[in-house]
Amino acid sequence: MKNLSLAEIYELQGLKEEALEIYKDMLNENPSNIEAKRGLKRVRGLREEFNGVNKNMLNFFLDMDTKAEFVEFERWLLKLWI
Repeated sequence: MKNLSLAEIYELQGLKEEALEIYKDMLNENPSNIEAKRGLKRVRGLREEFNGVNKNMLNFFLDMDTKAEFVEFERWLLKLWI
């Protein structure tokens, strides 16, 4: 299920190509989707600066299963947006 939340999660994880594809799909379905336009613009701008996926956090995200791990990951995500 491709949606804005998934695209933003991909974006935060450093998976810019995956996020970009979702934003493009969303705009194909609804060309006036402002959030998808913003996301597409943001990802295109970040792609030039981006040096790669944070492999440690990606693996941490994929393997986390305790509440403490979810809280730690959430804090990491918040730091990226602030």
